[in-house]
Amino acid sequence: MHHFRFIDVLRIVAFNLIVLHHLAFYGPMADHVRGMLPGLIDWMAGPARIVVQIFLVIAGFLAARSFCPRGVPEKVRPLYAGMRRFLKLAPPFIVAMALAVFASMLASMWMDHYSLTALPDWRQVLAHALLLHDVLGVESLSAGAWYVAIDFQLYLLLACVLRFAAGAASEAGKRHAAHILVVTGVAASLFYFNRDAGWDAWAIYFFGSYGLGVLAWWTVQEKNNAYRTASLLALMLLIGGLALLMDFRSRIALALTIALLLAVVYRFHVALPARTARPARPWAAVQYFGRISYAVFLVHFPVCLLVNAAFTRFGAASAFVQGCGMLLAWCASIAAGGAFHRWVEVPLGRLFTSGRPSGHASRSVPPLAT
Repeated sequence: MHHFRFIDVLRIVAFNLIVLHHLAFYGPMADHVRGMLPGLIDWMAGPARIVVQIFLVIAGFLAARSFCPRGVPEKVRPLYAGMRRFLKLAPPFIVAMALAVFASMLASMWMDHYSLTALPDWRQVLAHALLLHDVLGVESLSAGAWYVAIDFQLYLLLACVLRFAAGAASEAGKRHAAHILVVTGVAASLFYFNRDAGWDAWAIYFFGSYGLGVLAWWTVQEKNNAYRTASLLALMLLIGGLALLMDFRSRIALALTIALLLAVVYRFHVALPARTARPARPWAAVQYFGRISYAVFLVHFPVCLLVNAAFTRFGAASAFVQGCGMLLAWCASIAAGGAFHRWVEVPLGRLFTSGRPSGHASRSVPPLAT
């Protein structure tokens, strides 16, 4: 199968918008720029946040690829899969949270702002280390920390669902059981749980978007069955469309659009360049930035804090100067993400997930595939 270049492009768009969203939402540089570009800053601070749906759909798509490489659940072991996912997500996340606390301590010398994080107590540290901070109602140490915990929950939930489906006697039975269970979960999420923000600390709130990504993968796998392809696409449109008619949510509209795009692009190989041993430089760059997406996601907030503090203390209070600060923070976040990926994420991944056995675990995907 072609390298997931389209997914890399989506990741790059998404992580850049997340960085810009947090720069605009948390200020204070954006507060000065808002006077000159109010529409842009307000959009970045508000509607741009729904771009996280891209990560959710891609995560479901690639998790389904890991568990169901041929469209049917194979050898799914939820506890083992959950532990491997935890060891992939948690170690770099913990390092990033430590960096966020340290950056807040430094930034507090130059500015006083609500985005600064106080020195955490043992309960906060333990809750973050176990990815239970939102479930336990513990104050987050960094912007976007909620996503890492939700990704882990969603992966484990899908593993449990597919383990149940894998108990069917025949391959057709496994496929039908998996489809029924995932579709039921998507419908329950979109029609009920996702409409109540009280559930947003739990996977079921986000399973609608994640499950649409799972259905998109299954659509891709039906290469030789036009009827199943059409049925899955129609099912995605039906569930998503009814959910939007019942309660229009722009985040769900985006999730449905991305899921349909993934299904069409990879099912019909739309606009996919041929795979080569040595990709052209532009595609090599796309692959690189796609790989570092999780690292950028983790470290951009402490970087933005430090740049905000420096421009608050030493920069002129003008829209132009503070706007340059925002551009610097954006670029520095990407650079820091590249360094974090190379010197923290990759070494920790080798340390905690070495000796990977054959089977679906060997096809596990990057976190911001989550």
